[in-house]
Amino acid sequence: MTDTPDTGKTIHTDVLIVGAGPVGVTLALALEKSPLRVLLLDRQADGAWRKDPRALALSHGSRQLLERLGAWNAPAGTAIRRIHVSQRGGFGSTQIDAADYAIPALGYVMRYRDLLAGLYAQLPPDRLIAPATVTGIETAAEKATVTIDASGKQQRIVARLVVHAEGTPSDDPGVAVRDYGQHAIVCEVTPAAAHENRAWERFTPDGPLALLPVDKGYAVVLTMAPDKAARILELSDGEFLTTLNRQFGGRLELVATGPRAAFPLALRLRRRLTAERQVWLGNTAQTLHPVSGQGFNLGLRDAWELAETLLDTAPGDPGQAAPLAAYALRRQPDRLGSAVFTDGIVRLFSNDIPPLKALRGLGLFALDLAPPLRHFVARRMIWGARAWP
Repeated sequence: MTDTPDTGKTIHTDVLIVGAGPVGVTLALALEKSPLRVLLLDRQADGAWRKDPRALALSHGSRQLLERLGAWNAPAGTAIRRIHVSQRGGFGSTQIDAADYAIPALGYVMRYRDLLAGLYAQLPPDRLIAPATVTGIETAAEKATVTIDASGKQQRIVARLVVHAEGTPSDDPGVAVRDYGQHAIVCEVTPAAAHENRAWERFTPDGPLALLPVDKGYAVVLTMAPDKAARILELSDGEFLTTLNRQFGGRLELVATGPRAAFPLALRLRRRLTAERQVWLGNTAQTLHPVSGQGFNLGLRDAWELAETLLDTAPGDPGQAAPLAAYALRRQPDRLGSAVFTDGIVRLFSNDIPPLKALRGLGLFALDLAPPLRHFVARRMIWGARAWP
């Protein structure tokens, strides 16, 4: 990857992508064969991602997208072939099976470092400046001038379009925030028996609980109120496993756990996806509740659709307002639909109100007995609001 550029020299590019995580690199690769010059900035040192052990849930639609770019790291993914959905302390359950959709898996679980390894293997080394932090952006009718701090050196980059793909500050006035009053506890656990590529989505009064198969174990996402999450973090490994096993009522047995961590959950939606010479996508555009694993896959679809928009304008000006506005309009059904879908699930299932518990049971029962309804939910999880061929 590139080292920091020489101080005082202005770099010119067509598209500057701020953020070299999976969403940013996906966009860069999708534009690789176009006449547009593309640069990526990353706050972290080159290769820092190789130490990131996080597990990510990738839909089958995301696999299709990455395969088009030659960046699908097949050996590193653990397939999800079935998802068992139920609620604790109430009737009703359903199972979503990949065989019903003639696809090899509903999705995959892959470690962050392995996903980026597949993406970076396709990225030319001169596309990245790292580590670098944006300290200022000035936009004009024909260009954006970005000032960066690259290892203590000030540098200017002149771009025709700046793409923001590197997180959103919590106090950004352009973002609407709904705090869920929940924290997600994440860790990895080992089951007593093979997981057989089955994922579990269990709804509890505290919040959703997901077990996602990764390697020979499970990645856990357990949501609950912050005070309860703090107490869970203080439990011994044995006490934590007992608590976790109790949630499943004997359906499976977990026998070992790795380190636990927690982070707060909120719904964040950027009100406007574009501004003069700028566009926001991925987590800078929206952050969703982790239930059903929608957010990250939504970000990859953002990147792909923006690439299609820019390819349609190439070799012209990628920062034209009209095509970017059209992109933002096309993204609304997918991003808002995904936000409503996940937010609705959280609000319906994260309580212990008896009438709602009965309604949830009827809903799960209906999903099990009504294939069209179940297929709608499954297709939303696999492809979002857009079906990838």
